[in-house]
Amino acid sequence: MIDDDGYRPNVGIVICDKQGQVLWARRYGQHSWQFPQGGINPGETPEQAMYRELFEEVGLGRKDVRILASTRNWLRYKLPKRLVRWDTKPVCIGQKQKWFLLQLMCNDADINMQRSSTPEFDGWRWVSFWYPVRQVVSFKRDVYRRVMKEFSMTVMPMQEIPVPRTSPAYRRKRG
Repeated sequence: MIDDDGYRPNVGIVICDKQGQVLWARRYGQHSWQFPQGGINPGETPEQAMYRELFEEVGLGRKDVRILASTRNWLRYKLPKRLVRWDTKPVCIGQKQKWFLLQLMCNDADINMQRSSTPEFDGWRWVSFWYPVRQVVSFKRDVYRRVMKEFSMTVMPMQEIPVPRTSPAYRRKRG
């Protein structure tokens, strides 16, 4: 399902533990890491798609997590031209995403990346809250920065939020 502007509706999932760390997943057979994400099927709400993707990619169900927040708006990124499948109609030029922040309510041992017949991830680890912004593939970086900034108000409401080094505010601060 591609919208009129060429963007595929998608959900992104940030899972945090009680210490405010986030689950960082390694793409199957690759050296790249990202948050779980996936497309929204026709007739599905973003929340329904999130729970389906959560089970398919991470092996967790509704009882294993609690929704803490979701992004106010859809966030978009364009694919690099070399990754666009120009021979597929309609052409998908990028993703528009609704993101969810989830609190893990079960044990780490319940996370199972192998539940799907075609797993998307083959490993995971807990990382500091801002780590993914610096490490994700460059074309997703702005969306990750916006997501994490919005979710930081929920994860760290009583703490001063450190500005990640990749943000324009950090560069302005340093002069």
